[in-house]
Amino acid sequence: MSKVTESPSTESRKVDHIRINLEQDVQFPRLTTGLEKLCFLHQALPELTLGEVDTATTIFGKRLSAPILISSMTGGTELASGINRNLAIAAQQHHIAMGLGSQRAAIEDPALEASYAIRDVAPDILLFANIGAVQLNYGYGHSHCQRAVDMVGADALILHFNVLQEAVQAEGDIDFSGLLRKVGVICEKLPVPVIAKEVGWGFSRSAARSLANAGVAAIDVAGAGGTSWSEVEYHRAPTAFHARVARSFADWGIPTADALRYARAGAPDLPIFASGGLRDGIDIAKCIALGADLAGLASPFLRAASESADDVGELIRELTAQLQIAMFCSASRDISSLQQAELLSVESPPQTRG
Repeated sequence: MSKVTESPSTESRKVDHIRINLEQDVQFPRLTTGLEKLCFLHQALPELTLGEVDTATTIFGKRLSAPILISSMTGGTELASGINRNLAIAAQQHHIAMGLGSQRAAIEDPALEASYAIRDVAPDILLFANIGAVQLNYGYGHSHCQRAVDMVGADALILHFNVLQEAVQAEGDIDFSGLLRKVGVICEKLPVPVIAKEVGWGFSRSAARSLANAGVAAIDVAGAGGTSWSEVEYHRAPTAFHARVARSFADWGIPTADALRYARAGAPDLPIFASGGLRDGIDIAKCIALGADLAGLASPFLRAASESADDVGELIRELTAQLQIAMFCSASRDISSLQQAELLSVESPPQTRG
């Protein structure tokens, strides 16, 4: 466990988060996404050719080659600048969506804006700006949200919800009271769609319903089973006390498959984005079949982008090929057909006796 000895700046937290995600095992120790408990009803006679299978979709009026989102990860540091540009170059080349990490660092220090600037290499992608929802209780308002959008030329704004992460941080912002009304104000005033996004613990049905009623345009469930941000904060903890508290929440959260069901039930008329522990194109296909409109990955893209834009592009090609084959073998000609594909529950493997 690495130690932080003094109250860090927003920028230094970003560096910590990148380093820890790349160097440490910060996956949920036991809790899984729940996607492994599902499989497609295989169709041996799909009555299609593979080339007919169309992975394209449209989100917020922009056509994507596949329902793949590079989930929000980073920004606000020199290290993040290269990562974001590698991600953006590949997203532009392959026509997929991308979210940026929280832009609070650049709002606090405009010198850091360059680490989020990717429109010069990705002029056409569906791009999401990003601000922590809790900041609306710490002096942020419509003008800050508009600045985040304008800073990067975004098509929509993510308001991310990270209550557990803030609670286990020594320096966390922990006042989440009265937040829903302020979210509603942003949704009303901002000229671009607002997306409510969890960061790895999922939304309940009631939370999804409340956010939909407040006016959000989409919900990214970001369920449990992938990166545990309480584990990330464990590795950042400044004292043994904070480390023990953070580690106790390593398996907290709503598994991604369940969070998807909750969000679809709570906000039946909204686009739902699936993220949280997705690792391949089959996971993406399962999420679409569960009712998602877009599926996001973070950790695999972070690792690829730490190498090169070509590595990111190769990952996108792999994910798209896996998605297309899963669609082919479930007789799903297009994304709307995939959303109707049948999933089966898989029995847990029998326990072997010692």
